[in-house]
Amino acid sequence: MSEPTRKLPPPTVEKDGSLVAHTVATPKSFKVRALVEVPPDKVVPIIFIPGMMGTNLRMRQGAVLPPEDGVKSGETAWRPPNGKLEGVTEVWTWSRRTPAQRQDILDGEKLEVDASGSLPGSTLTAQQMREQGWGEVHADSYGSFLASLQENLETTFEHAGSQRRIKEHWRVVMACDAARWGVRSMAPLSEAELEKFAGYYYPVYAVGYNWLQSCAQSADRIRKRVQEIIKHWQSVQRECKHVILVTHSMGGLVGRACAKQMPGQVAGVIHGVMPAFGAPVAYRRIACGTEGSRFERGMSSHVNEDGFARIAGNTAETTTPVMAVAPGVMELLPNQFYPPGWLVVRTVRSVNKELESRELLSLPQGNPYDFYRDMDSWYRMIDPALVDPRRRYIWRQGGAARQAKKAVDTAEHFHSNVLAEQQAGGRQEGEGSSVKPYYHPMTYAFYEADLARRAFGKIRWVAQEAGGAVALTANNVRQARLVKCQQDGSRDVDVDGRYRLQFRPWLQDAAGDDTVPAQSGAGPGGHVGQLFRTSGFSHQESYQDRDVLLLTQYLIAKLAQSFT
Repeated sequence: MSEPTRKLPPPTVEKDGSLVAHTVATPKSFKVRALVEVPPDKVVPIIFIPGMMGTNLRMRQGAVLPPEDGVKSGETAWRPPNGKLEGVTEVWTWSRRTPAQRQDILDGEKLEVDASGSLPGSTLTAQQMREQGWGEVHADSYGSFLASLQENLETTFEHAGSQRRIKEHWRVVMACDAARWGVRSMAPLSEAELEKFAGYYYPVYAVGYNWLQSCAQSADRIRKRVQEIIKHWQSVQRECKHVILVTHSMGGLVGRACAKQMPGQVAGVIHGVMPAFGAPVAYRRIACGTEGSRFERGMSSHVNEDGFARIAGNTAETTTPVMAVAPGVMELLPNQFYPPGWLVVRTVRSVNKELESRELLSLPQGNPYDFYRDMDSWYRMIDPALVDPRRRYIWRQGGAARQAKKAVDTAEHFHSNVLAEQQAGGRQEGEGSSVKPYYHPMTYAFYEADLARRAFGKIRWVAQEAGGAVALTANNVRQARLVKCQQDGSRDVDVDGRYRLQFRPWLQDAAGDDTVPAQSGAGPGGHVGQLFRTSGFSHQESYQDRDVLLLTQYLIAKLAQSFT
């Protein structure tokens, strides 16, 4: 056959197990042949779990909001913008919403996953993409990855006459140098391994979740969806025993909790840029608002980052009503495995015409969740006066402060119980702890440690000393009284009633991916099969990177070697 071919979408599988492919009639002069790849009878679905804010959400049926909120029952409540035009529209819309409206709209108890989001270009039909859940997740962040992974996993070999060749997208994977993925060595991918890999069909699904709820609740949704997918393939006469989970960021916490519930139905897990130990940026966004532009990146990055900050909330008044009562957000805070002392209070002063820096406090040193429950100190994360602008909790016992503490309690339980298991002898990363973090036994992970993409490894409150009668000590700075919070996140503090300081939140300090610092991204080390240190992309754009696509293909092929 010398005529060119065009590939058709994968055939659909009828209830009796038969395959049906669709094409259109063409004139005889049209010499392009239609090609249908017949998938193997053994199926291993790939389940992609997005990161925080990467799932489209809508109001549950029957949810009632005040008319001025502009969102009705069943309508979209959260959909990250795709493209510049949608971005401008979303920035304008969210910038005009009051803290009370944000509290109403982004109420985790009133929201559910919205599957009607935008779809990417793909070899699949729109119906197939909808059935595989691609409309549940942010198209700009994940669409091209889902489409490319689906296409690349469908075919392994091609034939040229009597000769069989490995497809180009697999030859590239086989040729990759370990250094490209940040490791000294890695097991090569052989043709024999590709032979085994090719004996299975890998439909790519996206499964979103309500990221405001606890990751434990989100894991329940993923588990139920996985069971439905396996049952579907079995019902159409296909062998389907387990799935592979591929996760992004917060989705890694959800995926680990899901895998722990059903290890027999999860063949393996691939984690991307997961905040394994949490991320101090979560404290920063509640305490001060979402950080905005970084001018050293150029105007384009400045516009994107500032736009996201305005959508997510760039002041404590706009973030606190949503984030402070959301267990899912609390579960992104530095947990018991994060190195202690990540919150630093420092002053600078001029001595002999040179600046001298003094570190006065380094917190927390004990249980980090006790630190989050503190709502009285000047360096507190949560201001209870900002939690409830709609005055929803005013008549509940404990009021707004109690609602926030409940979210912290849920996060503590999640990390101390759901994502932890008893250590088999000896100590653990968390000082004095007898538990270790849970990971599925067949797990791989990658993270980024790029100094050009700094993240908050520590949160630093820094004040300029102007001289005064009060000698600053760790004790009197700890006991200082909060006088006022400024719009830019800085805090005016009164020490001993005689000395005023203004503490400002300092800039990102640690290598990372803009969001997750390296010390947290590298957290899976020692618990997984191999940990890769990748580079060249930002946190949210990690699955748009070609090297990440190739790495994911490689790891799926390696996991396939354990199939029986």
